[in-house]
Amino acid sequence: MLTPRIRTLGTALREARIDARFGLRELARRVGTNPALVSNWELGQRIPALEDVAGILGALGVVGAEKQRILQLARGTAEPGWVARGKQSAPDHLGGLLACERAATSVVEWQPLLVPGLLQIPDYARALFLADGLSLENAERQAELRMMRRPLVVGPGAIPCEVLLGEAALRNPVGGPATMARQLRFLADLMATSAKLSVRVVPAGNGGHPGLAGRFCVYHVEVGDPIVYFEHQHSGAFLLDEGNDTYCEVADRIREVSLDSRASAAFVQRTAQEFREIAQRKKAGGA
Repeated sequence: MLTPRIRTLGTALREARIDARFGLRELARRVGTNPALVSNWELGQRIPALEDVAGILGALGVVGAEKQRILQLARGTAEPGWVARGKQSAPDHLGGLLACERAATSVVEWQPLLVPGLLQIPDYARALFLADGLSLENAERQAELRMMRRPLVVGPGAIPCEVLLGEAALRNPVGGPATMARQLRFLADLMATSAKLSVRVVPAGNGGHPGLAGRFCVYHVEVGDPIVYFEHQHSGAFLLDEGNDTYCEVADRIREVSLDSRASAAFVQRTAQEFREIAQRKKAGGA
C-alpha cells in the first residue's frame, strides 16, 4: 500500500528537483536511471531505496536540514505507521494529510472541540493559527492553504464525508462572536447544499462515550485498511494496520449519541443565531 509517508517523500523529491531547476530526463541521467522511474518515485507510485534518494539529493545539491528531513522520510517507508513531527502547517505533516485526502474514497471525522479544517471559513482558520503563535502573514498563508483543500467535501470532486461534531465545537467563540456566527452560518449552508456531506452534532451532557478520548479522522481507501489520523499540538500520527477498524466502531458509538441530520442542522442554525445576537449587542455597546 502506498502510505502517506511514501507520497510525502515523493512530493519532497519533486519539489527539490523543481527548486534545483532540473528536468526529469536530466536528473535521471545524473543518477543513472530512467525518467519514468524517477517520475514514479515523485508520484509515490514506487518506493525508492535509501541510496537512490541519497543519490538524487546529491545530484540536486540538497544539503543541511532539508537533506536530513528527506532522508528521514526515506528511512521509514516500510513502517506501518508514521508520526509526522511539527505543527499541521509543517511540510511533512501537511503532505501526509494531502496524501490521505487524495487517496480517500470516504472520510469519517470526529471533532469534539473545533470545526474541522475542511469546513472552516478563512476568519475562523486565521484566528486558530494566530492563537497558535503564527505571525499574521503566516496565519493568512496557512488559512489559504486550508481553503484550497475544501474540494474534498464540496464541489464536483467531493467524496462522502461524515463529520461527528461535539457541541463544544459550536459553542467556543473562536475569533469572537461575529466570526463564530459567520462560521456556523457557513456550516449550516454546507449542510443544506452539499449532498455528500453529513454533519451530526453530539450534544453535551450525554455522559461517557469513547469519543471523549480525543479527536480522530478515518480515511477509507480503495484498497487496504483504513488510515486513521490523529493530531496533537506539535505532531500528527498516521496509523495503517488491521486494528484501525476499531475506530470505525468508535465512530458508530459516537453516532449513537448524536442528533440526527435534521436536528443537527437546526442546532447549528440556532447556535449561529445566538452568536449573531451576541455580536449585535456587542457592536451596539450593550454587552
